[in-house]
Amino acid sequence: MIYVFKTSVDSEAKFESASVLLNELLPNSLWNFDLEDCDNILRVDSELNVTALLQNNPVFDCIELE
Repeated sequence: MIYVFKTSVDSEAKFESASVLLNELLPNSLWNFDLEDCDNILRVDSELNVTALLQNNPVFDCIELE
């Protein structure tokens, strides 16, 4: 399933921190950021329900888009 989130990842430093967290939390999932989008979109392709994992993380804010 593909999940789409609006995030607070708006710089290279935040991207690096988020990358470490995502690789740790979702080692078997594909993910990418679109930092050129005004909402700094994160897309995650995962068999897991990642919404709760990501919405309560300490590194960046995110809101799932429908």
